[in-house]
Amino acid sequence: MKLFFASDLHGSLPATEKVLELYQTSGAQYLVLLGDILNHGPRNPIPEGYNPPAVAEKLNAFSQEIIAVRGNCDSEVDQMLLSFPMMMDYSWVLLESGQRIFLTHGHLYNTTKRPALKAGDIIAHGHTHIPVAEYQDDIFIFNPSSVTFPRDGHAASHGIYENNTFKVISLEGEVIVSGEL
Repeated sequence: MKLFFASDLHGSLPATEKVLELYQTSGAQYLVLLGDILNHGPRNPIPEGYNPPAVAEKLNAFSQEIIAVRGNCDSEVDQMLLSFPMMMDYSWVLLESGQRIFLTHGHLYNTTKRPALKAGDIIAHGHTHIPVAEYQDDIFIFNPSSVTFPRDGHAASHGIYENNTFKVISLEGEVIVSGEL
């Protein structure tokens, strides 16, 4: 199974278009959105090309391939524009190996406030806008960063899971960080 991860789109149409272009050429079976999809949020500036209705329309074309969770900037009004469910605070993906990926945005569950996970499980979240792909204790932590507002000098990026490896990749194709399960 190959998964494509994106987080913290924050309503940016150019970022969304780039994500969808990369997703389509990636060969991934699913596009996993880790929250903060349409709204820029009160603490962020308005992003380049801010257009939530157009972002929703673009994403809706892929609704059968999207697995999404709610971010702290997402609301019920956002859900009304989207044809795929995104109001859950978390979701799960079961890998062929039996390992579980706990999908969440990161504002409720994160690296320091984890749900009950088994050794070898994965927590995938956004929210911090900082790329991570590493074991912390016996749990693998993955954060694809943000495609719209990356922090700490990192490039805008997305994530890929394939062949037991998680990679954070810049929108220009450079691997920023990777980790093997």
